[in-house]
Amino acid sequence: MKRIRENKHRLAAEIYIGERPIAFTLCLKGRVSYFTNESAFKYFEKVLLAELKHYNCSAFVYLFMPDHLHLVLAGNEPDSNIKKCLEMFKQKTGFYLSKSKANVSWQKDYYDHILRSEENLGIHLKYILNNPVRAGMVNYWKKYPYIGSTVYNLYEWE
Repeated sequence: MKRIRENKHRLAAEIYIGERPIAFTLCLKGRVSYFTNESAFKYFEKVLLAELKHYNCSAFVYLFMPDHLHLVLAGNEPDSNIKKCLEMFKQKTGFYLSKSKANVSWQKDYYDHILRSEENLGIHLKYILNNPVRAGMVNYWKKYPYIGSTVYNLYEWE
């Protein structure tokens, strides 16, 4: 049987240090639907917020779709380690899933890209927030319950 080799991360480790915003998408293995209720969302949000605090990072936005998670993270200081924050979130929630949900786990890696300008950041945040609308889950993004930010009060946005 031929093994499929997974790609390694393309960005250098130092890219993840500091205050630049980076967008991430984390998928559940096999695109299993899991983030569909308040308790699942609240547990993962609690772990995310704790790791953000521990690693001195902020989340411009986080949005849990049923089978994946969108985040835009940035460090709060020049030495904040965004990658370590994200990896610890994945490790802790992955351990939780392995103990409580045998058929649910994170994919090994994640998608990421650097947001290079303030304008790009705003466009990207609105694009993420409209994912549930594009998926036909709600008709207006503010009606989707599994979102948050440590930077903005999203419900003040238009």
